Amino acid sequence: MREMKSPQFNKHPVDAYFHLLENLSSDQKQELISRLSISMQTKSPETDSLRSLFGAFIFDQSPEELVKEIRESRTFNQNRAGL
Repeated sequence: MREMKSPQFNKHPVDAYFHLLENLSSDQKQELISRLSISMQTKSPETDSLRSLFGAFIFDQSPEELVKEIRESRTFNQNRAGL
């Protein structure tokens, strides 16, 4: 088994990762290949996307009715503690 060298991260990221992983056993490399392949095939759900949040707030009221309801539900407390 060879001695692990310190990674050189000023190169391309793939080169840096390869440098870190080149000392793995064949079985470990096969496992890594398998996991990477699976991760590439699995599509991430659209909920991870910021675009999927656009229009996510669904309600039956018009915007004007919603604003009116929010304003009417506000309560104010005029009692202030002395400093």
